[in-house]
Amino acid sequence: MQLLPKSWLTPRVPLDTHSNYSLVIASFLLPLLLWSLISYVPQIWHPKIEITDSGDAGYLRVGMLVDKEIFYKEVDKKLAEEKLPPQGTSSNPVYLPAPHEVGVALYTAFTTPPKRSNEPWLHESLLHSIQIIALGFFWAVIIGVPLGILAGSYESISKLVEPFTEFFRYLPAPAFGALAVAILGIYDAPKVAIIFIGTVFQMILIVANTTRKLSPALIEAGLTLGCNGLSMLKRIIVPGVLPDLYRDMRILLGWAWTYLIVAELIGTSSGITWFITQQARYKNFDNVFAAILIIGIIGLLTDLILAWLGRRLFPWHSSNQ
Repeated sequence: MQLLPKSWLTPRVPLDTHSNYSLVIASFLLPLLLWSLISYVPQIWHPKIEITDSGDAGYLRVGMLVDKEIFYKEVDKKLAEEKLPPQGTSSNPVYLPAPHEVGVALYTAFTTPPKRSNEPWLHESLLHSIQIIALGFFWAVIIGVPLGILAGSYESISKLVEPFTEFFRYLPAPAFGALAVAILGIYDAPKVAIIFIGTVFQMILIVANTTRKLSPALIEAGLTLGCNGLSMLKRIIVPGVLPDLYRDMRILLGWAWTYLIVAELIGTSSGITWFITQQARYKNFDNVFAAILIIGIIGLLTDLILAWLGRRLFPWHSSNQ
């Protein structure tokens, strides 16, 4: 008896609609199930004890989390002294909140005003972070895409641009944080610069590689018809690589998001990073998880929208089917 559909284990075979949706849903449910098991089943991993009654242990407080070893030593000690032992329940560390706690935090973060009047709402912090990403990625596209297309089209420009780009892409973007602050100030400009530096050099190389994959037959046909120079770029190369170029931008946008947290720590803390660091400082890890999930949700929704738009813009392209 075959446990799995044949198409699941056959390379390059498209899935039926039911299997497709089932596996997509499972990709989210399986991590959630694992998280729930760790959170709600004490036998799996609950290394702490949450104090429900301190008994005669004066230094323990209700709600305090202590290691099991310390707790049971204190229980044995109080029993030996014929005193009231502390009581508690198995719990995970404070840095691993349960799914329902994160869900509540996710809701209240948008409905509860900040504790201090001068602090921004969560949605305001998110909007600020999105602006930083958009500006950094915009300038990366303005510089990286034309250079990448030229490097992929002309061997002379490739030799002039790509060796240095290959060298520079290995330099960690956060290493330029102090320099960016010294040149651009302490506010948003250095953050945008870090997003730009972290993205543009990868973009040049990826776009150049995508451009080289254009069918030589199209180039030869263009030359036969008299295309050369800018007309070759305008009429043959750019239209030919545009669908794959669009896909590359979707991938690179996700790359830019990975630099957000580091970028927003440079200069004055701001955006969603400020919210995360503030909540972590006060050990509100349910809010920290909620903020991290929000970043993932925004990124996923953005990619889904871009994928939908790509299918409308390039319906003939195989990667959009």
